[in-house]
Amino acid sequence: MQRFIISFVMLVVVSVSPLISPIVAAPKMRMETIVVVTSTGRHLFAVEIADTPSHRRQGLMQRTQLASDSGMLFDNGVDREMYMWMKDTILSLDMIFINKDGVVVNVTKNTVPFSEAIIPSGQPVRGVLEVIAGTADRINLKPGDRIERPLFR
Repeated sequence: MQRFIISFVMLVVVSVSPLISPIVAAPKMRMETIVVVTSTGRHLFAVEIADTPSHRRQGLMQRTQLASDSGMLFDNGVDREMYMWMKDTILSLDMIFINKDGVVVNVTKNTVPFSEAIIPSGQPVRGVLEVIAGTADRINLKPGDRIERPLFR
């Protein structure tokens, strides 16, 4: 009887397992420390690197919090015009557009959560750093400031 029960349970598990979709966590983004250099000094940020299409699509959507010394760096791998939006993004952000040399070329402050309005880079950029709204003002970030990271020359 015990063998019958064990056999039955195994049969049910084997029969049902293809019907159950596995819960697979999305691969985590790698982390890096970058330095933002402004007139107020050198500011360290722990950033997630969004350098794959799926990571760039996900971005910071659905996040409910972001530390003041963290963010996400969207790495294009090439220089091109970028167009961002806030669809499904709960937090207000500052978007920092960075050229291939690591120079800040544009800053969009205090973006509107859930907005589908397009936020353009204004010129070809290598990447965009997203940080919590108010960060650019807090560290006095402006165009011409620098981001230090190996990606940028």
